[in-house]
Amino acid sequence: MEIVTVPCLSDNYAYLVKAPSGVCLIDAPEAGPIIEALEARGWGLETLLITHHHHDHVGGVAELREKYGCTVIGPKAEESKMPALDTAVAGGDSLTLAGTSVEVLDVPGHTLGHVAFYFPEASAVFTADSLMALGCGRVFEGTPEMMWESLSRLAALPPETMVYSGHEYTAANARFAMTIEPGNEALKLRADAIAKARTEGHPTAACMLSEELATNPFLRPDSPEIRDLLGMPDASQAQVFAEIRGRKDRF
Repeated sequence: MEIVTVPCLSDNYAYLVKAPSGVCLIDAPEAGPIIEALEARGWGLETLLITHHHHDHVGGVAELREKYGCTVIGPKAEESKMPALDTAVAGGDSLTLAGTSVEVLDVPGHTLGHVAFYFPEASAVFTADSLMALGCGRVFEGTPEMMWESLSRLAALPPETMVYSGHEYTAANARFAMTIEPGNEALKLRADAIAKARTEGHPTAACMLSEELATNPFLRPDSPEIRDLLGMPDASQAQVFAEIRGRKDRF
């Protein structure tokens, strides 16, 4: 399978997945760049997968549906808040799309009905505003505990899974991560690589889960260095996560 990153709006990403018998799109921030990417490759669009209801993830749905007649799939829990869905899904659902299997994961926190889409045959998960490269989404509708459970669910995927998140926030996330775990050598190397990639204009919102587990502070509340820095040696992982999330909100 081929996965194409499509920059949209100011810092969003949509993703095209060329599967064995068609093309899937994950999120539709705006239609124009997605149409350009499809036409440049001579591709159609069979299926549009929506992760959550925020406008910067659904703004292009109507135009894409009109142009391609694609099937629109999204979270049942947010069905009333987004463009009309042809199929509403929830965590635990399994789909076969364009000749490949897709598993739906519940990842609430950023919004209450946020879902992620896991393509096991491609070793890829599309997480939008839940797990993000070196970060996680703001907790707008859920609770920190809910977001921690969602991140734990994603962290349990095979470590070789590629994580595709919804925004180009990685450089800012790296700067914050260095304040939380400054002694993490893998994080230092990654921060340098991200700075170089961004200078060269390359996207950095896709990364291997194993790298996230080694460097993303939101997945590392059991780190002794983080616990010592926060003064929370005996706190639960959820409590440490909540403190990290609060500090990031004030960063």
